[in-house]
Amino acid sequence: MRAGCAIAEEAQATCRSALAELSWGWTGTAAEAALGSGERILADTIGAVDQGIELATSVLDATVVVVTGAVELKRIIDSFVALAQQAAPALAVPQGQLMLITAAIEHISQGLGVLTRVVAALGELTATVTALIPEPPAGAAIPGEGDTVSASSGTLSTGSGEISTMGGSAPGAGGGVAVTLPDGTVAHAPNPTAAEAVRRALDQQGTPYVWGGTTPGRGLDCSGLTQWAYGEAGLEIPRLAQEQDIGTPVDSGSVLPGDLAVWDGHVAMVVGGG
Repeated sequence: MRAGCAIAEEAQATCRSALAELSWGWTGTAAEAALGSGERILADTIGAVDQGIELATSVLDATVVVVTGAVELKRIIDSFVALAQQAAPALAVPQGQLMLITAAIEHISQGLGVLTRVVAALGELTATVTALIPEPPAGAAIPGEGDTVSASSGTLSTGSGEISTMGGSAPGAGGGVAVTLPDGTVAHAPNPTAAEAVRRALDQQGTPYVWGGTTPGRGLDCSGLTQWAYGEAGLEIPRLAQEQDIGTPVDSGSVLPGDLAVWDGHVAMVVGGG
């Protein structure tokens, strides 16, 4: 990452020189638009370089935390092993056994202290890295019947039955709970819980995608969104996408607003209207 940042910095410097030369010999509205666009690109490049350096620094810091913790744990283990070897002759009597058990408890306590510090430090670094990850492009639409969604490690055919219903049976004509969709059309969820979950999920449109995110309005990932939406509707569901394939599996032609489609570590909520 640092090498890539260095290349980007060199490219940025070369392009800035080119823009400076261009500004001397090209004037007019088109020139101003082109130069302005070039300046924005250069600014974005520097921003990406700064971001890359921060990410690399965080990864290095995390490496130091883990390696330091591993060294401390090895020292604690070696200390106990040496003590146990020295105490071997005394282990035939209860006093010797009690001494060794006491020493074991002390060493385990020290190890847990190291583990706690490492986990806390990695948690802070994880938050730093998460904040640096750029927002991805707008998400793809929920697939229609017969479509196949490509994922990072495979595909899901929506006709495969790998869609779970969270709401129960399909409502009859004119039945169900009405939900107004962003385009103004009305869909009907099978019950108030599913309808409220859909409304809550739709309220989060515009919230940045953040891997591991669980904070509405600030950052959510796919399963964070669905868990939060259903939690707001009064139904607790698991945190991870692969754990949210609960409920009754249905085929793609029978999905209702509030149903969840789960595939390859991803989850989406059906809202209705296709």
